[in-house]
Amino acid sequence: MPDYHKITEEPSLYNDLEKMPTAELLCNINEEDKKVAYAVEKVIPQITELVDATAERFQKRGRLFYIGAGTSGRLGILDASEIPPTYGMPHDRVIGLIAGGDSAIRKAVEFAEDNTKQAWKDLQQYGINENDVLVGIAASGTTPYVLGGIEDAKKNGLLTAGITNNPGSPLATLSDIAIEIEVGPEFVTGSTRMKSGTSQKLVLNMISSALMIKIGRVKGNKMVDMQLSNNKLVDRGTRYLVEALGMDYEEAEKALKKYGSVREALKELQ
Repeated sequence: MPDYHKITEEPSLYNDLEKMPTAELLCNINEEDKKVAYAVEKVIPQITELVDATAERFQKRGRLFYIGAGTSGRLGILDASEIPPTYGMPHDRVIGLIAGGDSAIRKAVEFAEDNTKQAWKDLQQYGINENDVLVGIAASGTTPYVLGGIEDAKKNGLLTAGITNNPGSPLATLSDIAIEIEVGPEFVTGSTRMKSGTSQKLVLNMISSALMIKIGRVKGNKMVDMQLSNNKLVDRGTRYLVEALGMDYEEAEKALKKYGSVREALKELQ
């Protein structure tokens, strides 16, 4: 493994946290959080490359996979799980996997992240192929589960990307596209669920949202393919039709329910 410096393990810039009044604790955490968006801004060129390459593969029925352990794995699953209701995509187009399996979403599975062969075994259940894209997420950049999955994916012709908070990490070196978000030491030393996790969430939002826009799942600035799975979303879709077509609310709601989506209603009524 290459020798490099782990920024995520550096001591916090703050000390005696247990002596701080609550308001001071929160203000200091907030000060650190303010640094995250600026760190993400610096990696927009790499995110752009990943989104464009993934959109191209999606046209060939390719898919986007996330793999990670712990917080990183949970964030990948969260991002993937929000795509079907938000954009009406099938559940098998953006997929998140976590070391230790679904039970690890709620409860840590000891040593699951240390198996370098398990990620590729997990991916085999989905018939992963060269049209797919694999994104490994690891704040440390050293998680064996993620590194093994990325290495095996590259051997099998997949495009790979790594999201890490340690520049020069093994994950960054191994991946085709390295998204290295340098957020600095955590407020609580080594607690990468804080700034590192926040930065990963921002980047995943950018990847999946931009991808959905690029492949046509947004019209203007509206989610026209969202699943009408609750009253809030029915109301949102109805208001979209009122705005787009000048209909009254009741008429728009009937049209939405008749055609099943904002996109279909617009197609039929415009």
